[in-house]
Amino acid sequence: MSGLSKILDKRVLDDVAMRDAYCDKLMELAEKDERILAIEVDVANSMGTNRFAARFADRSIACGIQEANALSMASGLSIMGYVPFFHAFGIFATRRVFDQAFLSCGYAKAPVKIIGGDAGVTASANGGTHMPLEDMALMRSIPDAIVIEPTDTVATRALLPQIVQADVVVYMRSCRKQVMRVYDYSAQFKIGKANILREGKDASIFACGIMVHEALTAAEILEKEGMSVRVVDFFTVKPLDVDMVHDSALKTGAIVTAENHSVTGALGSAVAEYLSEHIPTPLERVGVRDSYGEVGDVPYLMKRFNLTAEDIVKTVRRAFVRK
Repeated sequence: MSGLSKILDKRVLDDVAMRDAYCDKLMELAEKDERILAIEVDVANSMGTNRFAARFADRSIACGIQEANALSMASGLSIMGYVPFFHAFGIFATRRVFDQAFLSCGYAKAPVKIIGGDAGVTASANGGTHMPLEDMALMRSIPDAIVIEPTDTVATRALLPQIVQADVVVYMRSCRKQVMRVYDYSAQFKIGKANILREGKDASIFACGIMVHEALTAAEILEKEGMSVRVVDFFTVKPLDVDMVHDSALKTGAIVTAENHSVTGALGSAVAEYLSEHIPTPLERVGVRDSYGEVGDVPYLMKRFNLTAEDIVKTVRRAFVRK
């Protein structure tokens, strides 16, 4: 296993929104790579990509509210050699267009980059109809696809060049607004490899997205109780870093997964599948359980669906006892 990733000594609310960091980096890459296109479905303003359209008017294609048609078009452009980035809210980028994502992109070997905003409970006031709690599960079921959830703006900027170069379908889910910044600007990222953020011997917490901050907070609380907890950022949900899973199981003997998503089909399921087949280990999962989303601000929804640091603390205690 590699050493600890460089993180901030004190995590802070980022002064840059995730969507702005994303668009800034995409424009930077597009300046050097004329293959990069933006495929829009009437949410460019919300997704933060309207600035891309202003700078690259001939490389931003506004399709209107026609997600399925837009993704099919992105597939054709990809096969022609372009690198299309399809932008929509998470539910529209996955559930609404799943047949096109599976067949037109995956089956056709068209490496379209699909970007889904408003990940999980960060859909907030948009409510249950617009709250993607199953998007990673859907995209993880596409053969060979890559599924990513960056933790913060640093991770987003670092991963985008690798996403451009990927020769398969990529789904990146992200928050639109500001999130807690975890990483130092010098941190390194590699698709398919998880980052150890904190070492420990009593249990491991595997987290992704906004749950990484919650996991680190939980580990700090548990440290005061005398428990040593490893925290790992699984920003790549597929392909899963099985070496990290195995190593953590051997070294800590108990694992908790934490995701801003249903416990079904994404990080928790992927880890459970590996452990059950290769190294049976006490596992507990933090995530949304068999529920639709609802309207509310993010703090309320985190408590409503048991996604807080305190929920992770309780879950780690249960996993530790099972050792």
